[in-house]
This record gives sequence, C-alpha cells and structure tokens, in this order.
Amino acid sequence: MSRWTWCPLLLLVVCEVQAQVENRVIFLPGTFQNVSVSQNETVQAVVSRIPPEVAFITLQFHTQHRNATLSYTRMPGLGSSLTAVDSGLLSALQPGQASLSLFLSSPDNETVAGTGVILPYSSTDPVPGACNTEFNLEIDPNVYIHYNLYETTIRFAPANLGSERGATPPACDQSTATNTRWRLNYDIYQYFLPENDLSERSLFSSIQTVADIQGMMENGKRVMTLSSSDMTMAVFNSIPGQGVIYSVIVRDPLLNTSASYVPVHTYACSFNSTLDGCQTLGKISTKIFFTITGLAGLFVCFFGHRFFKCEMFCMGFSFATFFFFVLMTRTTGLNYNICLAVSAVIGVVGGVLLVMSWWRFGSVMACIVVVGLMLGFLTASTVLATPLGDLDVFRRSDVVFWVTFCCIMIAVPLFFVRWPREGNIITCGVVGAYAVILAVNAYIYTSLSYITMNILKRFLNNNYSTVFTDVPFQTIDYVMITVWVVLGVCGIVLQLYRERSRPFFPPSPYLMWLQERERRRTNVLDPSHHFPPLPSRLLARARQLTKKTEPAGEHTPLLL
Repeated sequence: MSRWTWCPLLLLVVCEVQAQVENRVIFLPGTFQNVSVSQNETVQAVVSRIPPEVAFITLQFHTQHRNATLSYTRMPGLGSSLTAVDSGLLSALQPGQASLSLFLSSPDNETVAGTGVILPYSSTDPVPGACNTEFNLEIDPNVYIHYNLYETTIRFAPANLGSERGATPPACDQSTATNTRWRLNYDIYQYFLPENDLSERSLFSSIQTVADIQGMMENGKRVMTLSSSDMTMAVFNSIPGQGVIYSVIVRDPLLNTSASYVPVHTYACSFNSTLDGCQTLGKISTKIFFTITGLAGLFVCFFGHRFFKCEMFCMGFSFATFFFFVLMTRTTGLNYNICLAVSAVIGVVGGVLLVMSWWRFGSVMACIVVVGLMLGFLTASTVLATPLGDLDVFRRSDVVFWVTFCCIMIAVPLFFVRWPREGNIITCGVVGAYAVILAVNAYIYTSLSYITMNILKRFLNNNYSTVFTDVPFQTIDYVMITVWVVLGVCGIVLQLYRERSRPFFPPSPYLMWLQERERRRTNVLDPSHHFPPLPSRLLARARQLTKKTEPAGEHTPLLL
C-alpha cells in the first residue's frame, strides 16, 4: 500500500459566486465533509497548492439513496460527469498544475445531502479505471452495482500503472509483460453496516470508516482477489434491508503500492418504493405465513411427539409448501403472493395426506423418513451456509454442490432407522425451534434465515452458484442462535423425559378400529356385540324422528 503524507497546504477552496448558484464549503484532505446541495445550486471545489509529488486525485461523494452529479465542468455533459448515489471522479494532473476545479450539483431538482472526501495519490500508485472501455468516463474509478432479489453484481473498469505528470500512460492492451497493467491484482472487499439500521448517520459513519485503503483493509472483509486476466466483476448474495459497502483495491505487487476505487453501497431494496420498500420491507403475506409457522413450530418443539398427528401435518405441510413454491416460481410467472397462497393450500393438502397415510397404513417408518428428510435438509443447509459453502469447488459446479447437499440430507434419516423415537423428538426440537427463528425474522432481520434462504435462491436461480453467500453475523444473530439452541434443547429434553415410559409411537387409528371390530364380532360376551351396526342405528333413529306419535290411551298410575 502506498504511503503519503497529508499536506496542510492541500486545501479545497470553494468559490462563492451567487447565493442560488454556488455554495461555500471547505474540505480538508482525507477529512470527510457533510454537504447539503439544494436544487439550482452548484458547489465548485477548487483544490489549490497541490504538491508536485501528487500525480492524481480522486473526489468521491456519497448519499444514502438520492443521486448526485459530479462533473469536470460547470454544465454536466456525457463523458465529463457522473450521476449516482456513490460517485467519484479522478483527475490526472499536468506538470506545474497546482489547482483543480470540480463541480457538485443535484440532478433531480431536490436537496441532496451527502458526505465527500478528496484522496491524493502519487505517480507510483495504480490508476483506478484508467483502462476503461465500458463506461462513459475516460478514466472511471467507480464501482457500478446492480441487484435483484437473488444476487448483487458489482463491475468496475480495469486499472493502469501510474505515471509521472505529463508522461504518456502505459498502453493498456498492447502487451501482457510484467511492465504493463497485467501485473495488477484487484482485492474485493465487503463491509456490513449494522443490522436493522437504515439511518443515514449509520451509512455515513461506515463510509468514513472504509473510504480509504487502510480503513477498508482493517475493517472490511476481503472476499476474493482477481487477477488482470479475470473479468472485472463479482457477484454476491442479495440481502434486502441489510446495508453493505463494496470496495475494490487495486495493488501493484512489483512496487508494493495500491489505490482504492470509489466504494459503493446497497441495501438491495428501494427507498423510493411506497410498496415493499426498505422501510416496509416485510410483505404482509410473508408476516402472516411465518407467524403461523412460528406458532406451529413452537408447539411441535415441545409437544410434537406427544401429538403425533399434529406433527405429521406440520411436517407434511412444510415439505409440500416448499416443493410447490419452488415448482410454481420456476415454471409460472405468478405473483409472489399468489404463489405463496397456492403453495400454502397445497401444503395443507400435503399435511392431510401424510396424516391419512399414517392413519390408514400405520407405517411409522414411512412417516419418519419424511421427518428425517426435513432434519436432513436443515442440517445440509446449515453445513453449506458456513464458509465451506463458498469453496470454489461448490461455486464452480452445481453438480458437486447438489450431490454434497443430497448426501448430507439422505444420511440423516439413516439415524432414524435405529432410533426412530429419539430421531423424531430431535427433529421436533431442532426444526420447531428454527421455525420460531423464521417467525422472528419476519419482523426483525436475522442472518439465520439465510441458512435456508440461500438454498431456496439456488433452487430458483440457475446462475446462483457463482454468488458469494456471505451474510453479516452481529449481535442479533448471536441472540437468535442462543434462542434456537435453548428452545431446541429444552424441547428435546422435555419430550424425552415425558415419553420415556410411553410406547415409542401411538398406534394407527385405522388398525385399532379393525382390531376393535374383529373383537366385537368374535366376543359374544361383549355387550357391544349385540348392538346393531351403525347404518341400522342411524336408519332407526331417522324413522323415530319421522314417525307420527300415536296416543297411548289411558295411563294407569304406577303403584309403589
């Protein structure tokens, strides 16, 4: 990393022209300055008394969700300006140049509040975006971000080697020798904002922490390193409502210098949407669905094995709902709420079918296999939600990922063959407690929901294998892990203690009915043997209700 010293003479002088046109703001190098730009207002930044050792500078400006325009000229134009939430401009200096002017304005005729900083670099530092052939600016130090429900993609222009003032920069693609830009490496960093915090203050504080090279290296997490032969692109997991800052640091391994691109942030949601925006992220249908799921999970956690039919219904409901939600989402273009509602209805049918299969056939092992697959699914999801799931072997091959996932998922039910009751109780405790965590996530974000959410996204998105699935792990997540463990352990211990002297599983109602009917047929001493069949009793009762009552004549009092 390059080392440079702040010069007290490197000041930003703002020239005040007219009240409605320009505003006076003074920046200090390396010190962030909060700026509010009103409509019809332009801030002219003049950097004066620039030391000769500075070869280029970058000015970056960040807002939370409103666009701001940075321009080389007073009137923004194509190729000389950039309008974005996180914008930056790089200015290469000429020999003898000691001052520089840049302009900041609001493009949407509304007040824009943000924070900005100026960073100088020497001639030995790499020049971010100097080999740009994709974006509008000639030298583009910006990171461009795009997100959807499943993934967040960042792109940036390749860098070039640094050069002295006035010198011709090295050619970008003329040669791949070690004295060209092809020796440069790009470190991709990720920094999570505090969970459940959408405030502007939190964003600006975090931006100021990681805007430069040292801050990002100390506080951020390096998720990957790209060589100059790789595509200048990285894909990450989208986490709606969770603020994330991405930054790229280009390094010159020969000179041991580095430079930072302009950091970019996203919440993977819109602040301007009145329906399902960042402030109202949770859909009402999702909250209702997972609230009911959480209550059912809490019941199953503590009483699932005792009320076996209820447990079978919940497991069948979960299995069928998940399967048909994936199927409908992939094969139809139906709205999310419709898919969720139809999947829930089909889930009810699946739960009833599982209960009826046990009621009719009395096969405990067949039902336990479904229960074991539920625990196996959660176990495999948890294993692959760890850093193990981000190994290159899983990101490069869907086949390897799904084979590993299925092996873990199928291995768990094998435990149930030897200890079916214990396995069923463990599933009730673990899966039921996790359902409570999902219900909490419908109201308060927690990263534990992405244990299964990442698997669902991988089912629904063909290209999700290339995505880095890192999620923040902060205080709320430790609390939720504690809740999950405490609920699970308490539920398992309580059910094992309560069921220790009971039969392993309740008998099938249909088989019990067959045995009772056979007993009544063969045991003539049983009073129920002399009862007429149910159809005959119903017919006789119907006749009594429809038959006209005749007068009985004179009644003689009973003599005691």
